[in-house]
Amino acid sequence: MKILLIIPAYNEESNILYVINSINEYKKKNKELNLDYVVINDCSTDNTGKILDENNIIHIDLVHNLGIGGAVQTGYKYSYYKNYDIAIQYDGDGQHDINYLKNIIQPIIDNNADFVIGSRFIDNVSSFKTSFSRRLGINILSFFIKLVCGKKIYDTTSGFRAANKDIIKLFANDYPIEYPEPITSVEVIKRKFRLKEVAVNMKSRVAGKSSIHSWKSVYYMINVCLSILITGSRRYK
Repeated sequence: MKILLIIPAYNEESNILYVINSINEYKKKNKELNLDYVVINDCSTDNTGKILDENNIIHIDLVHNLGIGGAVQTGYKYSYYKNYDIAIQYDGDGQHDINYLKNIIQPIIDNNADFVIGSRFIDNVSSFKTSFSRRLGINILSFFIKLVCGKKIYDTTSGFRAANKDIIKLFANDYPIEYPEPITSVEVIKRKFRLKEVAVNMKSRVAGKSSIHSWKSVYYMINVCLSILITGSRRYK
């Protein structure tokens, strides 16, 4: 199977080489995997683009900042047109553990799932759980997703996710710009695709600050929850 890592990056000059080097080391140890990667440089204003160019790292430079949703969809479009069998979202900040790649793709390889979410909150695999306020927000989103879909998602904001060809095609054509992780989970479930959550390890950022600053904002949470309710109320073919 052809496997692609989609790595969105915005102002990750302190992290991106660490991420790419860890992936390259993993590839050397797991040569049986037909694994590629592409970095989506989301119009970074720091030296991310320069580092990608100087180190000959395969990447796409966006001419405008599209945000996480637009950057990730660019990766899915690339994956779709390059005919990859599995696409994996993999953050450019060093939080995801490449050693759990096989865990996240195995349900797809075994044809037990169409879409797999790597979770920090099942089986106590991950020592990094994020802050209390974010865990509270994640639990609220989990409640609303179960309310509209009837399925509990434990790590609703995880960006470590794997998709088969059907999901790649879906996301290449239609991917939300705002709140993409919880919204796409709802869409996948409502469209009757098989979604599975597996335990993975995650780490704190290697350097820099998260782009998410609004977990304490009531306004932000209201918007996400309303988006989940609206998405869940749509009729899907």
